[in-house]
Amino acid sequence: MSFAKNLKCTHCAREYELLQPINLCPSCQRPLEIQLDLDRLATEKKDFNWYRPDINSMWRFGSLLALDINDADDARFILSLGEGHTPMLPLSRNACANQHGFQLFLKDEGKAHTGSDQIFGANPTASFKDRGMSMAVSMARKLGIKKLVVPTQGNAGDSLAEYAMKADMEVVVIMPDDTPMPILGRVAALDRLHENVTLELVKGTIREAGALMKEKYLPQGYFNVATFQEPGWRIEGKKTLGLELAETEHFGQWQLPDVVIYPTGGGTGILGMWKAFDELEALGIIGSKRPRCIAVQSEQTSPVVSAFENGAEDTTARDPGITLATGLNVPGGVGHMKVLDIIRDSKGAGIAVTEEAIASNLSQIYHDYGIWICPEGAATVAALESAVEKGLIQQGDNVVVFNTGSFEKYLPNVKTLL
Repeated sequence: MSFAKNLKCTHCAREYELLQPINLCPSCQRPLEIQLDLDRLATEKKDFNWYRPDINSMWRFGSLLALDINDADDARFILSLGEGHTPMLPLSRNACANQHGFQLFLKDEGKAHTGSDQIFGANPTASFKDRGMSMAVSMARKLGIKKLVVPTQGNAGDSLAEYAMKADMEVVVIMPDDTPMPILGRVAALDRLHENVTLELVKGTIREAGALMKEKYLPQGYFNVATFQEPGWRIEGKKTLGLELAETEHFGQWQLPDVVIYPTGGGTGILGMWKAFDELEALGIIGSKRPRCIAVQSEQTSPVVSAFENGAEDTTARDPGITLATGLNVPGGVGHMKVLDIIRDSKGAGIAVTEEAIASNLSQIYHDYGIWICPEGAATVAALESAVEKGLIQQGDNVVVFNTGSFEKYLPNVKTLL
């Protein structure tokens, strides 16, 4: 059986039964996380018996996930399309890293990497959203949920449509009508070809998409799997990003980098990675030292950065701007309070970057390395100089930036940048 034991609120710490289809904490309306029985895991799975390095996907972490691929009953609910287990690429020619004497690595969640000695997984929709959606759809299968809905800036909808279609579930994707055409077009094609997939378009952002979901689809019995709205499922999937940071041999296996720079819309990945670090420490695999976590946003829409700089406990919803990095165009989020807690606890920060810096770094990464980085990924590279100036990156540090998707998904908006 799985080592998952209950749900726990990330804010008020109230606990709830694990296998129930609830959304936010009923008490304080904050996100929930899945809690593992780590004492039992440590007793029953000694010497890394929980770990499955032979599996080239995020499910390689076996018993350390809410659904345990080592358990026959759990395994029958898992829907995996090879997501996760993505490479860490050294950016050895980066001018900022060379000038200031730190090592820079790119965690590439976009295009599949082949031709190396090591076999990696690949996110099937070329986005880190596949980690969260693989777990969310798998957990929904275990709970017997058949109808899912997601309001999204784009990639999460593409991902959910792919997984729900494979699971023979009904799914509704609600996204802005200015979503990059490859994402919008693919979901529209699935809508046309598969009766179980429905696409709705709205004017505005994910905020307006969420309003339509509440008005039209929740009353029809669809279960909400928006960022943080499901009971910890997508956090659990994104947790594997943190587990892979520790797993890599770039820093010495089961060691963490000094700095993590992450593009932050809703912020699920930051909560997921922090959860991974805490669980690894509880098992005695790593120590108490944590990477300095830097949340990066566009200057056009930067609620987390503004709240951080103003010393606020939570973000204040604001009107969104216009940015190439559409995944960052999130004007406010129910999980931002916890994101702020984490970046402060880690002695990190929030950094906003200009649209010009996003564009120039996207182009530079392609010309230097041939990597089809997405605008959100380019934003993390654009934040390096500011991070150095603020003392967040120091000489000798190992620094990881995240590319969360593939450039192709943002055409034609960014085609001139290459």
